[in-house]
Parts: sequence; C-alpha cells; structure tokens
Amino acid sequence: MGRNLAQKLIADHLVDGTLNPGEEIGLAIDQTLTQDATGTLVMLELEAMGLDRVGTELSAQYVDHNLLQTDYRNPDDHRFLRSACKRFGVWYSPPGNGVSHPVHMERFGVPGKSLLGSDSHTPAAGALGMLAMGAGGLEVALAMAGRSYYTRMPRVVGVRLTGELPSWVSAKDVVLEMLRRRDVRGGRGRIFEYHGPGLANLSAMDRHVIANMGTELGATTSVFPADEAVRHFLHAQGRPGDFSELHPDPDCGYDEEEEIDLSLLEPLIAQPSSPGNVVRVAEVAGAPIYQAMIGSSANPGLRDFAVPALMLDGRHVDPGVSFDINPTSRQITENLMDMGLLGKLLHAGGRIHQPGCNGCIGMGQAPSTRGISLRTVPRNFPGRSGTADDRVYLCSPETATASALTGRITDPRELNATCPPFREPEGLILNTSMLEAPPEQTAPFPLQKGPNIASLPELEPLPDPLEGPVLLKVGDNISTDEILPAGTEVLPYRSNIPAISSFVFRYTDPGYPDRAFGFRQEGHPHFLVAGENYGQGSSREHAALAPRYLGLRAVVAKSFARIHEENLANFGILPLVFIDPGDYDRIRQGDLLRLREAPEALAGGEAVGLVNRTRNETYRLRHDLSPRQADMIQQGSLINLVREGEPERG
Repeated sequence: MGRNLAQKLIADHLVDGTLNPGEEIGLAIDQTLTQDATGTLVMLELEAMGLDRVGTELSAQYVDHNLLQTDYRNPDDHRFLRSACKRFGVWYSPPGNGVSHPVHMERFGVPGKSLLGSDSHTPAAGALGMLAMGAGGLEVALAMAGRSYYTRMPRVVGVRLTGELPSWVSAKDVVLEMLRRRDVRGGRGRIFEYHGPGLANLSAMDRHVIANMGTELGATTSVFPADEAVRHFLHAQGRPGDFSELHPDPDCGYDEEEEIDLSLLEPLIAQPSSPGNVVRVAEVAGAPIYQAMIGSSANPGLRDFAVPALMLDGRHVDPGVSFDINPTSRQITENLMDMGLLGKLLHAGGRIHQPGCNGCIGMGQAPSTRGISLRTVPRNFPGRSGTADDRVYLCSPETATASALTGRITDPRELNATCPPFREPEGLILNTSMLEAPPEQTAPFPLQKGPNIASLPELEPLPDPLEGPVLLKVGDNISTDEILPAGTEVLPYRSNIPAISSFVFRYTDPGYPDRAFGFRQEGHPHFLVAGENYGQGSSREHAALAPRYLGLRAVVAKSFARIHEENLANFGILPLVFIDPGDYDRIRQGDLLRLREAPEALAGGEAVGLVNRTRNETYRLRHDLSPRQADMIQQGSLINLVREGEPERG
C-alpha cells in the first residue's frame, strides 16, 4: 500500500524513529516561524545557547501580537527582536506588516518543506502542502540551532471532501463542522489530511482557514495537497518557481476516515466559550449583538474582507454594533484600497485597525460587559477577548457581516440577497519591501535590551523525593489563556518571567501566585491537579515557565494538550496522567502529595505511585514521556540538558 501525503512529508524529514503511530520521532526542520509574544523568549534562549547563526534554511520573526505602544516595554521588545534577527540571521517583519501565518504563506511558504513555529496556528501552512507544526519556543529555538524536533508520530485521519459549498457557506463552516463532530480533543495525536473532489473549489486561502483551526481540534497539524490551487496562489504571489506538485499515493490508506459533503453544509457558529461548542446559526439567530469582527489568522484572505465589503455596498451596519475590521497584512490592506473595497467597509461603518492579531488575543477591541461578539477568530476561550465575562461566538465572515447589518445573530441566507461573487484579480499588489532580510554574517551584532528584558531564571533539577501540596485544582479544558492570560496588561511582560508570573491563573485563583511564591521561597515545590485536555490553545511557553518559576514541579491530569505537555517537560515540570480518572475526585486542594518512586524511575515508562499523605491514599499514574523527556525533567529543563552538551540524535 502506498503512503498518504502526511506520511510522505514526515518520511522526507525523518531523522529518528519510524512511522508507527505513538512512537517518538525526530524531524529535520527547514523553516521556523516566531512571533513577538513568544519570540522574545526564543531569542533569549538562543543567546543562552551561545548560538552564532541559525541552522535552518529560513527563519522568520514577526511582530504581530502586541502592537500597542502605551509605554516603553513593547517598543523595547520590538527593537530587541530586530537586533536579534540581525544577530542570528533571521528575517524580520515589523509591527503593522501583518499576522505571521498569512504573511509567511505569501512570502516564504514552499510545498514539501517543514515548518516549526512558536505559535499554535503554524499548521495553517499545511494549506500549501507543507509539514507545519506549532511547538513551544524552546523547541523552536533548538530547531533554529539546527537540531531535530521530537514529537510522537500521529495517526493520520483522511478527510474526504465531496460536493461544492452552497451560497453563504464558506471555509470557516467546513472546519466548524469538523469541530462539531470531534470537539476540541478530537484531533489529539492526529494529522488531518484533506483530499477528494471537493478540494477543486477551495482556494489556498480557503484551505488556510481550515488548517489554521485544525489546532482547535487539538491536531498535530493539517495537510492539503499541493495542486492547481497552490500553483495559482504561488503564481499570484510572484513565486511560481517555488511550486512543486504533491499528492498522496493513489492506493494509500488512513488510520481513520471522515467524509464531508460540502453541498450539505450550512452556516455554523461556535457558542461561548469553546471552539467545539458548535451549532447551526439558525439555532441561535435573533440574539442582539454588540460587536462583529472580521479578520485574524483564521480568516486572513482577501476574499474574507472582499465579500463583507460587497455585502455592505450601499448599506450601513446597525448603529448599535461595533463592526471591527482587522486586516491581516499590509499587502491585503493595499489591495483592498486599490479595489475600492476598504472604502466600502469604512463607509458602511467599519472601524479599521492596523494589520495584526489585535482583538483576537485581547489587544484592544474588547466587547462590552456581557455583550455578544461575533468574530472570525479561531478561539473564544473565557476572557480571551479582554472582557472577563465575554460572550464570544466564532463564525464565518458572511455570518459576522450579516449580523452587523441586522444587529442580531443572523443566518446570512435570511438576508434576502444574493451572495456576492468574488474573484481575486490577476495582478495583485505585492508588498515585499517591509520584510527585512538578515544581513550577511560579519561581526556579531549586539542585542539591544531594554530594562524590562530579564534573563531566564535558573531551573534546578527535580527534587528527590518530590513532595508538596496541591496548591490548585482545576477542571477540564483549561486553556493556556486561563493559565497565563494575554491582553494589554500581561503581554508587555513577556520578556520578564518574574514579573509575568504574578498573572498566573489570575481569573481562576488570583491568590495562587502569592501562595505559590511563598512556598517557593521556603524551598518547597508544589503540585497542580487538572481534568481533561489541560493546556489547550496557544503554544505560549510562558504558561509553563511562569508556573515553574513559582515552584510548580508536577501536574497530575486526566489528559494533556500536546504542545503544553511538551512545554511542561521542556521546563522540568512532570506531566502525569491518572490511570483511574476517578482518582481525580479523591484529591482536594491543599492535600500533601508525594511521588513514591525516585526520579530515576521515570525513564522506565512504568506506572508510578502518588501518595496522598493527607488522606492516606495511593494513586497509580502513568506518563507519556520518552527517555529523552524524562532525562530533561530530572535535570530541571531542556535548557540544562543542552548546556551540558546533550548529543544530537539521529
């Protein structure tokens, strides 16, 4: 039997392991992507490693998350990142140039290449036939240093698409259908590979929408073939020579299979406060809204703004609605201007913001108290918008715009109008001048650090015995936004771990940071207990490193999200899983726990015992750590292992 496309891409980059699902594999990385919310730590990690020059074919740093310059901290970080790009040989995309994922596709995406990014939505590049994965910043730093990336070989789910999308239904509804079927944990340990005749009418940017939000399924990545749609995209971007055709073998198989008849889909919407809480728009229609927002990495294409502009031509949004336009790149903004579409959005009442992530991560555009906000963004975790009691719904640009017109959640099919056709023009305006190429290697370029940029904290080895209290117990689907929020108040401290640690679990338990730091000052580690899918969402390693700074050394959960589990291990925090999920209910916050086995026993992969000394009970736990990860936890972090000269495998 032949290989599917995901297997082909992995085989082409495999340096360690085999294609057996669940086995740890090492992959060669061609390209890396970092953004400013995570890239500052990546550059500090490269400095700590003593790196002279990146070892990848191409690495790019984008400033797209924290663009607000309300004081010196953000501009200082932007200046630091630019200096680091010169120091290490990295492309630099400055503030206002656009969101990393669509810009990277436009300028650097190449079918068949591997891409590792310190942003969880890096899999969007799978739309071009790339092997694109999100990871923690430390893993990306190591890839930039020329080392392999280690992860578990995923199962490959073949998603066969048939039919053609009906009017008023678009790519966002396709991925929402996947979330309706599988929820936010349905993709863990899996790659979704889309194939079938239904692909013929999905553009490369349509596929970007689907691949981007595969992350919300918990997937390792999503993959599309490099076919005529990809050829057309690269030609339009002035890079026809970067195209190569990639398809699965005709006789390939898949570990699991799904089928979606596109012609049967209708407008869908994810209700608060989970991307997996998906229903038909018709089921919630009529509720009054405060805000509608289009843009973000999840709907970044020219058509995602053009169709709303054409829908609004000669009309005006409801006076009670804030209609926020979040252009995803400078290039798209220029094309919207040239085509007269930006003017239509503005004239209809749209509020135009600079290209970037902005409201998607709570950087402005926060909705009113309890006001319903319809957004084309990828996530609606509680409070992520910047409003603590937000009511954020995820939907397509068509649904968001229809609702902005009526002032209520509206199925666009009920507008009594024809869905405006849009065909992308042949001659796009291309903007390559804002991307700053790395200089030729000469003398080392000095890093420009502002006063808010602090060195990484020392990370001591795992204590033996590991004993401490449960300082926090949380439920299912805790996101990294809940562990360490983003937003205008928190993200400016992304380069200062001691400062940012004071915000850990600020909405869940505001007293946790002081409580944890007090134990740490006395030399005591502590435990955290969690339910299913702990750490879903953003790849930000701050959500592991900041609790680690506060003394967290073990998380005992029913299950973990992939990237966060890797981040915990990278920074010396032991991720343990209940063998009997019912034991979760037996532990209370404040209980004193002790790991029965010595740290050396972790490498064996056997079940370990956890003693609850408060209740005189013992629980059986397992871990999914490879011997490599067990070793880094014992040593205190992957950084410590690299400093000690851990040999490269493969």
